[in-house]
This record gives sequence, C-alpha cells and structure tokens, in this order.
Amino acid sequence: MFINKRLYIALLFVVLCFIASLKSVLLFTFAQCLLVILLLLCLYEIAVLFFPPKDTIVCVRECSERFSNGDENEIKLHLSSAYAIPVKLEIIDEIPDIFQQRDFSFSMALEKQGSKVLKYSLRPVKRGVYPFGKINIFASTATGFISRRFKTGEACDVKVYPSFFYLKQYEILSSSNKLKQAGNKRIRKIGQQLEPDQIKDYVKGDDYRIINWKATARRNKLMVNVFQEERAQNLYCVIDKGRTMQSAFNGMTLLDYSINASLALSYVAMLKGDKTGLLTFERRFNTLILPSRTSLQMNRIQEALYSQQTSFAESDYSVLYQNVNKCAANRGLMLVFSNFDSVAAMQRQLSYLSRMAKRHSVLVIFFENVELEALSNQQPNDKEQVYQTVIAEKLEYEKRLIISKLRQHNILSLLTHPNHLTVNVINKYLEIKARGDW
Repeated sequence: MFINKRLYIALLFVVLCFIASLKSVLLFTFAQCLLVILLLLCLYEIAVLFFPPKDTIVCVRECSERFSNGDENEIKLHLSSAYAIPVKLEIIDEIPDIFQQRDFSFSMALEKQGSKVLKYSLRPVKRGVYPFGKINIFASTATGFISRRFKTGEACDVKVYPSFFYLKQYEILSSSNKLKQAGNKRIRKIGQQLEPDQIKDYVKGDDYRIINWKATARRNKLMVNVFQEERAQNLYCVIDKGRTMQSAFNGMTLLDYSINASLALSYVAMLKGDKTGLLTFERRFNTLILPSRTSLQMNRIQEALYSQQTSFAESDYSVLYQNVNKCAANRGLMLVFSNFDSVAAMQRQLSYLSRMAKRHSVLVIFFENVELEALSNQQPNDKEQVYQTVIAEKLEYEKRLIISKLRQHNILSLLTHPNHLTVNVINKYLEIKARGDW
C-alpha cells in the first residue's frame, strides 16, 4: 500500500482545522467530522483496491526482439483491468538504464473492466543488449488517497542492431527503380544486355537513345528501357574503428553512423547484383567477410556489425593494406569509412591508400564537423569570436584540401554530414557503378 500526496494534503488541512478549533468548539466538531470522513474514505479505498485478487491489473509489454540503432523503436503496453469501478493508473516501465530516464512514467484512466493499449518509442544510440525490467502500475480510485502497486510484465533482453528499419524501403524503391524518392539519384548507363531489364516512364535527363518506341505508342507517353549490368562486381565496406571515429553527433558516434550506412549500402548493392563484403580494423585487423551474393550474406554482415567495438587506439593503415593485399585479390570498390581531422593526419596514411588504389577503386568517406561549420558561419561580435571563426574556417578548409590531395593520387572521396551519410554513400555508389569506374 502506498500513501499518495493527496492524503497528506487532506491530513494537513484537518490538522489546521484542529489548531484553529482551540478558540471555537464548533470548529473542533467540524474538524472531528472531517477526520472521520477522511478515515472512512481511506478504508473504502483500501477495501476496493486490495480485496480483489492479486492480478486485477494486468499489463503485457509488446516489442521487437531486435531494436534498430539510431531509430525510434515502438513499444506497446497492453493494459486490462478487472475492477468493477473506474481506476486511475500510473505506469512506470523499467526501461534500460542506458536511456537515463528516471522519471519515465505515464498516467491514464481505465473504465471498469476496461482495457487500453499504451504506445511509446525509444531511440537507442549504442549497439548492445538492453535489459527491460518489470512494469510497475500504481492503481487508485477517484479519491486518490491510497494506491496499490502491481508488478507485472516479464523482464526481457533486447538486442540493438545496426539500423535496419529502412532496408525494406530500399528494397521496394530499388525493385521499382525509384531510389531517388529516398533522396538517391542515379546516373544511368546502358548495359551490355540486348534485352532491357524493365521499362519505365521517361524522366527528364534520361538518354533519348534508350526510348522504347513500341511501349511509348501503346501507353501514349514516353517510356524508356532500363538495362542492368550482367557482371557482378565486388564491393568492400572498410570501417576504421580508431579513436577519431568515437566523436559523437546527436548522441551517436561516427562509428555507429558508418556501421548503419555500411549495412544499408550492402543491402542496396546486393539488390543491384553486386557482391558485398566487410572489413574492419584499428590497431589490428579485426573482421573479414569476403564479397558474396548468397542469401546468408546480409545476416553475416549484420551479425558482424552488431559486435563491433573499439579500443580507442590509433588506426594502423599498414595493417589494413597488408590484409587487403593478401585477402582481397579480386578488384573491387573499397569504401573506407574514416575521419581525417587534418591534412597531416591524412598524409600519414596516404601512402597505404594510394597503394590500395593501384589494385582497387578506393573511396574515402569522412565527415564534416558540424560544430565547426556553425562557428565559421557565425557573425563575430568580439575578438574571441573572431579567433574562433578564423580557426573554424581554417579547419574546414583543410577538409576540402584533403579531397584535393586524395584526388591527386587517384583516390575518390566523399565529405558528408553524419545525418546524410547513408543517402550520400548510396548516391556515390550508384554514380560510380553507372560510370563503370571500377
């Protein structure tokens, strides 16, 4: 049994009435009546709440066995009451401690023998196992003096995997050739097949040479052929797990953004007929999944990405080069997810990247510093802000200089905002594939 704040307030009022009754006998009688009424109401509430059976209030938690990292994951609480009167409920779900929400509760009312479904969502920003505890429900009547606690629901562990919510969306868009609706564009190229893979509506920018005149005549509007390359090509997602990838943006590290983008890109690449693989490294070479198009490949990649952690060490690109040279014999597209803060940091690894570029097409993906961008765009009001703006502009210039240096060594590059990483990486992949650059 739990005493609510409302009862303390009522008792305080009765005590004040007794104090005031020292000068009035009539007021003393009034205070005595208030105390008796208050006690009767409490006894009534105790009888109503505690005499029914133990599981009068039942709650069942419904959620996925896997959560998607960085996305809103919906959780449902199915509540039902066996009370013959309406009750007020305060629901406290024991969510994982990592969310740091100590006041996570909901208030609602249930009609007599009624039921409701309560929905809420959680956004994890770190991969791993998230333990949920019991569901605590405090039930009270309309008076609200006394509450009865019900501890219901089952404790469970939920694994948080790299973001997979949008994989189904990419599958639908890819099959209907509408990836641009998800923010993706594609530079089209006529393949080597004699028969088109599919026929679609003409879009401004399509090559007029691939117009299908028979289909155009039947539909009374321009239709074009869409060809697919016959040869499956190798795609490697290479993830740097060094200390620079632990910088955070919107609660998620750059490593987690890269992992989410790698999963989405691998999925799209396999839909496009390419073989996908995965490499991760830091001071040591950690993970190697050779490119494949088998049905189990996405599961292998997802399980490997789920367990990736870092020791916050400095990344050793010589280890990456040695293992790529040994294990990745067939030419492919290497997408290196890293984060170079300065030209000097990039030049220390440039010799290894340029050697890899002799055998493979190498695309280096690194990140814009959003805070520096905000500083460089501010209007300085004093000397300190002038210094901050100048330094921010210098560091931003170095990011652009890195692109220029990489281009001189025949290395492709992509500088992107963390929030736009997945879309920009898929755009770049489609562009490279369409041009046939690897």
